[in-house]
Amino acid sequence: MSVKRLIVATGNAGKLKEIKAILTDYEVVGAKELGLPTDVEENGADFRENAAIKARALKALTDCAVLADDSGLCVDALDGAPGIYTARYAGDTATDDENIDKLLSVMQNVPDEMRGARFCCAICFIDEDGNEIFGDGFCEGRILHERAGSGGFGYDPIFFVALYNRSFGELTDEQKNAISHRKLALEDLKKKL
Repeated sequence: MSVKRLIVATGNAGKLKEIKAILTDYEVVGAKELGLPTDVEENGADFRENAAIKARALKALTDCAVLADDSGLCVDALDGAPGIYTARYAGDTATDDENIDKLLSVMQNVPDEMRGARFCCAICFIDEDGNEIFGDGFCEGRILHERAGSGGFGYDPIFFVALYNRSFGELTDEQKNAISHRKLALEDLKKKL
């Protein structure tokens, strides 16, 4: 039996490596490697809807199985914000630092016990026949009062995880990937496959 191809709606090499390591029954290829577009308007109401929008747009271009994810940071004291607006919390063209600055400003008077947060990830997998399967993952933590570490990306320097007693920005890629919301969502998906 030949290995089936899985096209992922990303050009991110780190994400592809993580997916390859978990979904070993597939030949995992990035859509950008194949010259397929990955930019679609993400106008869903939640992470699952946005992942499905991206996966369906990619599936319309191929007979292969496809996978797309959407993820973000949900802060308890902000009723789940920035949520699906995580990447553009401080505006459509905001940098990671501008997003962090806005979140720290909004939360400057929030006490430690109310700074709970989680990174959330939803994955939409569509098989060759068009069947959709979802995987979900969450990584619990809390928002720090200031940056700690310079590793990672996005909100990593202010997202503290108790397991390591450090921010994501202070962890190695291996440490972060071992507990990441994307890894947990991929493992959830793999169980369903």
